[in-house]
Amino acid sequence: MLRPKLLDTLKNYNKNQFIQDLSAGVIVGIIAIPLAIAFAIASGVTPEKGLFTAVIAGFIISFLGGSRVQIGGPTGAFVVIVYGIVEKYGIDGLAIATFIAGFFLIIMGLVKLGSVIKYIPHPVTVGFTSGIALIIFSSQIKDLFGLKIEKVPSEFIEKWIEYISNIHTINIYPLIIGIGSILIIVFWKKVTEKIPGSLIAIIISTIVVQVFNLPVETIGSKFGSIPSSLPSPKIPNISFETFKNLINPAFTIALLAGIEALLSAVVADGMIGGKHRSNMELIANGVANIVSPVFGGIPATGAIARTAANIKNGGRTPIAGMTHALTIFLIMIFFGKWAELIPLSTLGAILVVVAYNMSEWRSFVEILKSTKSDAAVLLITFILTVIIDLTVAIEIGIVLAAFLFMRRMVVVSEVNFIKDQLKENEEDFDPFNLQTREIPKGVEVFEIDGPLFFGAAQKFKEAMTQVENPPKVRIIRMRRVPTIDATGIHILKKLIEDSKKEGISLILSGVQKQPLEIIKQSEIDKLIGEINIQENIDAALERAKEILGIKKISFVDKIKNGGIYYNIPGNNNIELIKNIVPELPSIYKLSKDQILHNLIERETLMPTSIDKGIAIPHSRNPIVHRKEDEIIAICFPENPVDYPAIDGEKVHTLFVVLTSDTKTHFEAIFNIAKICKDEEFLKILKERRNREEIIEFIEKKMK
Repeated sequence: MLRPKLLDTLKNYNKNQFIQDLSAGVIVGIIAIPLAIAFAIASGVTPEKGLFTAVIAGFIISFLGGSRVQIGGPTGAFVVIVYGIVEKYGIDGLAIATFIAGFFLIIMGLVKLGSVIKYIPHPVTVGFTSGIALIIFSSQIKDLFGLKIEKVPSEFIEKWIEYISNIHTINIYPLIIGIGSILIIVFWKKVTEKIPGSLIAIIISTIVVQVFNLPVETIGSKFGSIPSSLPSPKIPNISFETFKNLINPAFTIALLAGIEALLSAVVADGMIGGKHRSNMELIANGVANIVSPVFGGIPATGAIARTAANIKNGGRTPIAGMTHALTIFLIMIFFGKWAELIPLSTLGAILVVVAYNMSEWRSFVEILKSTKSDAAVLLITFILTVIIDLTVAIEIGIVLAAFLFMRRMVVVSEVNFIKDQLKENEEDFDPFNLQTREIPKGVEVFEIDGPLFFGAAQKFKEAMTQVENPPKVRIIRMRRVPTIDATGIHILKKLIEDSKKEGISLILSGVQKQPLEIIKQSEIDKLIGEINIQENIDAALERAKEILGIKKISFVDKIKNGGIYYNIPGNNNIELIKNIVPELPSIYKLSKDQILHNLIERETLMPTSIDKGIAIPHSRNPIVHRKEDEIIAICFPENPVDYPAIDGEKVHTLFVVLTSDTKTHFEAIFNIAKICKDEEFLKILKERRNREEIIEFIEKKMK
């Protein structure tokens, strides 16, 4: 569907969600500022270009995007390709390449390549991502150690030869500032996750350098002042010759932007239980990369770390991403001049930490231990990225990806599953949609979606390490995982072991036949406990509540919640329901009009009376959003009435049933039928005894 998620999320938007989005957007905006500056400098451009990109592209990606929570901006993935373009074609060449890349992305979205790009095999993405991380780390050695080198070579091997030959020029002051900044970033997480360690490192290091007047190079001393406003728009001048020279790097930017954006969106889906629109996400990234260079920006895409931070801080709609962009803009206007004082060694430290997080070394090791073909693809892509060129690495990686994709599709024989994976509309009816479930406090749900199982699980693990308060229970939904191999089993075992160390209970939900067989063969069921492998999300949430010690709502509790009502007027079933509903208690997220509509719709289709004068009005589908709100109301009409579905005895009692899922719905009706078999209970109902006597009898019968 080529429809921005913003339009859908605004339908039921409310004040509480706006406050959460606003808060998340401001926090992520603060996190993004040092990263935007650092990525720009590492890419060989001036720092303000990173800020322009975060503002312009970040706003557009959220405004037009196909993901609810994606945060866009400059990322580490572009550092290598941007640096190479700037060195060869200059800033104007970069603007043209980014501009062209934007059109490539839009075309990819229009021809619906988004549904396929996100399935590029994990070894390819890990290979070039790890390669980029190593190159980013290498590019920061000069600033981190304060080496006196006029021009650092762009080639990896030549760069390290130059570093070694100039090792004697180390400046101790930038080195101390850099190492100190790394330590602050790493250990600040133990203090709080609310304020990013990178921001604290920048504040402390800048104050130390200025107070003690240390001989450390800063943004201002190298690049001059940072503008406090956006530049005037300037459309790049593209000639046929320029287009011909830059089409290859432009395609690389487009492909890289597409892969990174969709990987980030897939991980975000797993964290919020949603489903992004990949083709719309590509188009949004395309528009962002067309407009970004017009305002002096550089390439942009979805950023996994910032997106995860957005989710963890409560962001659930594109409003949070738009707020993040506006926050950066306001800080740039009012506080931009202070950024000139930031030491370059601190930015180098930030990028070293980014490179470490980006390296995916755990995934790298896992893939090396898996099949020889996956290990070979990983190493080839990694080596080509580092030694030769990112463009070449991605081109060869894509060819390998095509063969691997075809091979894996043969393994995944469930054709219907593959068709389902290419759908992008989360509004399609889904009886197990997470959005309609209430997740108890202390529980996190993550859904693994198809062939991206291994990559998504690993990235989820990495995202979870940044959580300030880990959950007590983590539910992994596997209903869309048709197959699993040795690599997946290894990662699953590691996830279980890590969860145990952290005191987190792990539950697997909706495991399909083939993965379940492999899980049992690998004895993972014994490791996790058979009781923690549940059939669907409802059963998994019930198990989570048991672990948390949350009391299960009993049949009697539901009657107490629903109440007992006497002398309801009405001459038929519809009139009775219209008079009963206003008496019912208020229910979370549900209006009386909704309840009335559902009950009348069901009664019109098929009146719900049973033998001996009892009727059970209930919704055709579960209507309550959480189990705590489930009710069973016992209602006595003023006078017994004829009911359309019953011959003979008039209805003297109605049990109104509102439940949250099919299982408890049938349980409620079964229990009503069970106690209504008792002649003594029927007598109590006909005589309309007081509430206490009715409840007491039901409690005795249900024990």
